[in-house]
Amino acid sequence: MNIFKKIFKNNFSFFLVLFIFSGSLNAAEGTTFKNQKPGFSFEGPFGKFDKESLKRGYQVYSEVCSACHGMKQLSFRNLSQPGGPEFSVEKVKAIASGYSIFDGTNEYGEPIERSMALTDRFPKPYGSKDEAKAANNGAYPPDLSLIVKARVDGYNYLYSLLNGYEEEIPEDLDIGDLSYNPWFPGGAIAMYQPLYDESVEYEDGTIATIDQMSYDVTNFLAWAAEPTMEERKKLGFTVMGFLFIFLILMYLSVNKLFKDVH
Repeated sequence: MNIFKKIFKNNFSFFLVLFIFSGSLNAAEGTTFKNQKPGFSFEGPFGKFDKESLKRGYQVYSEVCSACHGMKQLSFRNLSQPGGPEFSVEKVKAIASGYSIFDGTNEYGEPIERSMALTDRFPKPYGSKDEAKAANNGAYPPDLSLIVKARVDGYNYLYSLLNGYEEEIPEDLDIGDLSYNPWFPGGAIAMYQPLYDESVEYEDGTIATIDQMSYDVTNFLAWAAEPTMEERKKLGFTVMGFLFIFLILMYLSVNKLFKDVH
């Protein structure tokens, strides 16, 4: 009996410690402490996306970023789903109808152009990779669907990058025709500064400073990379609750089964 109790207690302690520290270990892995950390509402196990910020972030993406960057993993219907910007279906239909796409051919073999629908993916800004590079100093603008996942310290890095362009270039740094951004590795970045104060006029009246737009569009990109995050967190708490109850029942069962074993 004592042996089984000892084994159970050791395993229970191990998994408890692992659960408590796993979050901090994952957060610490690859963290770049030079990045600015404005504090996003979705951080932490209880975090949720700020819906109004997501709406503003989409506006920044659609009016500024979409000129060069696509988001091929997103469909227009995602904009109305729970846990995201939660635009009304009518508004999303209006947004989608503002874009057109060639879909099939008619009886004469000519391409048929139609307005985009809820089920269509976000449009691509360029027809080919070569066209995109030719328009951007030879650099290919990456797709932004999963950009937060593709960078170390993802959303904090993107926020720092968008908010960190500087006009004063260090004397010992030759960047040629590129822009200077100390948050970008090497400091020289092919993307010109995309955001300036009042680059967009927010529909909700929020003042569009560089800092505010950087925050909002980063928030939107973080959601785009994981649109089911809020649902996943809720499921995680449910699973952990069941596991906790299971551990208690297991302990009580083992204790009862071996109470007479010496």
